[in-house]
Amino acid sequence: MNQHERHGALLRLLAERGRLDVESVAVEVAVSAATIRRDLDQLAEQQLLVRTRGGAVPNDVAYDLPLRHRAGRDAAEKERIGRAAAAMVERGMVVGLNGGTTTAAVARALAARADWGDAAESAGDGQPAVTVVTNALNIAAELAVRRSVKVVVSGGVAMPSSYELVGPLAGHILREIRLDIAFVGADAVDAEHGASARDEHEASINALLAAQAARLVVVADSTKLGVRTFARICPPADIDVLVTDDRAPEVAGEFEDKGMTVVRA
Repeated sequence: MNQHERHGALLRLLAERGRLDVESVAVEVAVSAATIRRDLDQLAEQQLLVRTRGGAVPNDVAYDLPLRHRAGRDAAEKERIGRAAAAMVERGMVVGLNGGTTTAAVARALAARADWGDAAESAGDGQPAVTVVTNALNIAAELAVRRSVKVVVSGGVAMPSSYELVGPLAGHILREIRLDIAFVGADAVDAEHGASARDEHEASINALLAAQAARLVVVADSTKLGVRTFARICPPADIDVLVTDDRAPEVAGEFEDKGMTVVRA
């Protein structure tokens, strides 16, 4: 396990348990106690936790695992979901993407579409093949260097855990645009409750992004299915397509029973 993987594991354990003990975590992660102490010190410097005598506790802000430490979880499934979602996009479309590791996979798959190539080749008139509207700083940065993609970024205040822009400025921009299709990632997706997020500010902007789309596609790996969390993004009736993986067929079937189209990547 490298340093990046250890940091992600430590933050996940802290989120689950509320406190870490150096000696016990060292045994669990199979490294020395000195290594765990250095890891905790580095995470404390990033203000991701607070060091205590013999361990660590969460900091005072609402605790959520930062995006960069979630990226490796269920990576293969998210890549397949990303490719399946990107295949729904046609040339000339305006596409919405909120923040998150699964929507980041959609963005990478869009950028890798071999049938688009550079702008001059793909459209014939020098125009981008697709326009992406996003409130996620990491997605915007990744797509901005692609000549085949026009990137529009909402304003707003950056959330440190997700890199999403939220608040009135983001809402002002999103209310002025229309999307052909929106790919929305969520912390939880339930057949009765719909899609939801842990943070109410993110949920509010994600709901607005979803509402501006002619077609709403929720992208979520199977660990998010059958779960509810704090703030609802949209009810199930608003979801046109759910793209997920094939690890929980029974749970995915609940969405099909509701008349929703489910794509198992």
